[in-house]
Amino acid sequence: MSTALPIIQEPMLQDEVEGPRATRSLWARDNPLAPPARQMQVLTDLKRGDGQGYEFERTLADHGLRGLHPAALEYFQVNLGKLCNMTCRHCHVDAGPDRTEENMDLETVQACLRALDQTSAHTVDLTGGAPELNPHFRFMVEESKKRGKHVIDRCNLTILLANRMKDLPEWLAEHEVEVVCSLPHHNERNTDAQRGEGTFERSIEALRRLNEVGYGRGDPKRRLTLMSNPAGAFLAGSQAAMEREWKQNLDRRHGVVFDRLIALNNMPIARFLEWLLETKNLEAYMERLVNAFNPGAVDGLMCRNTISIGWDGLVYDCDFNQMLDMRLETSPQAHLRIQDFEYTGFQARRVLTAPHCYGCTAGAGSSCGGATA
Repeated sequence: MSTALPIIQEPMLQDEVEGPRATRSLWARDNPLAPPARQMQVLTDLKRGDGQGYEFERTLADHGLRGLHPAALEYFQVNLGKLCNMTCRHCHVDAGPDRTEENMDLETVQACLRALDQTSAHTVDLTGGAPELNPHFRFMVEESKKRGKHVIDRCNLTILLANRMKDLPEWLAEHEVEVVCSLPHHNERNTDAQRGEGTFERSIEALRRLNEVGYGRGDPKRRLTLMSNPAGAFLAGSQAAMEREWKQNLDRRHGVVFDRLIALNNMPIARFLEWLLETKNLEAYMERLVNAFNPGAVDGLMCRNTISIGWDGLVYDCDFNQMLDMRLETSPQAHLRIQDFEYTGFQARRVLTAPHCYGCTAGAGSSCGGATA
C-alpha cells in the first residue's frame, strides 16, 4: 500500500510539555537504575527464601508449560517516544519532559507501516511517553486507518489540555480512535500521589472534553477505556467489580462516563522498581506476584499476540521487555529492527522471559488489554 506524504507537526517546545510531576525521570537524576541492564541485574540477583532466583521459565515448567511461543499476531504496538508532559512515580517507561531525544522519526514510522502491511494485525496500538507529542502521531493514525485498522491512543489525559492539543479530542473522534486513558484511581488523593498534584482535576476536565465529542457513551467507534493500576505494592483488583465502582463514582461525583475499565499490575521496572527498593517492598511484592501465579493467564499474554516496536525501530516481544532492552536477536551479532521485519521469521521466535514476567501472570493476569484470565 502506498503511503501519502505526511503533514509534519512542529515538535513541541520544552515549556509546552510541562505537566504534573510526582517525581523526575531516572535519567534526569542520573539514578543508577536508569540503564535497563541495571534493572535486569537487580531482578535476576534477587533471591527467594530458599535461595532460588525468580526463574519464570522454571515456574512455567512446574505447571507443565514449555516456554512461551507466539500466537497469531493481533496487536501492532508502536512506542512513539519517551517524551511526556508528566513524570509519574509508577512509570515503567521512565518517560518525562526531559526525554526529548527518544522520539520516533519519520523514516522509522514509515518502516513500521511497511511492516504492518506484512501482517494481519487488526489493531495498531500507539503508546509512549505521550504518543501525541510525536510530530508524526497523526500521520501514523491516518495511515493505519486507511489500512482498515483499529487504532488505540494510550493517552495520559492531561496532554489533551495542552494548548496545541485542544483540537485533539475532536480529531480523535473524527478518526474513530479508541482512547485508552491512564487514571490510577477514581479519587483525587490516590491519583495525585502517583501522578503529581493537580493530575486528577485535569484528568476529569479532559474526560469531560472526550465525553462532549461522543466518547464514553457506548459508541464502538468512540470507545473510551480507563486503565487503572494500584497505588502501591498490590495486585490489581477485580476488573469487573472495579468497573462498576468507577462508573458509579465518576458519574455521580463528576458527571463523567466511560465505556470500560482495564486493570494493570505494576511491573517491577524503572520508577516503580525504584519505589519498591526505596520502600523495601521489592521482595514482598515479588513473592506476592509469584504466589499469585495463574497458569490460566498464560494463553492471553500480550507477548504472544503482539509486536512491540521501540522509538528507535528495535523490535521486542512486548512493551515491558522493550523497557528492559530484551531485544530479539536475528543472529548473535544483530538485533531485529523493524526496517528488516519479516513476518515468518518473527513468528518463529521464542518469547524472551525474565522475573518481571510474573507481573503479567499474577491473579487475573495483566496486559495492555487488561486481565488475561
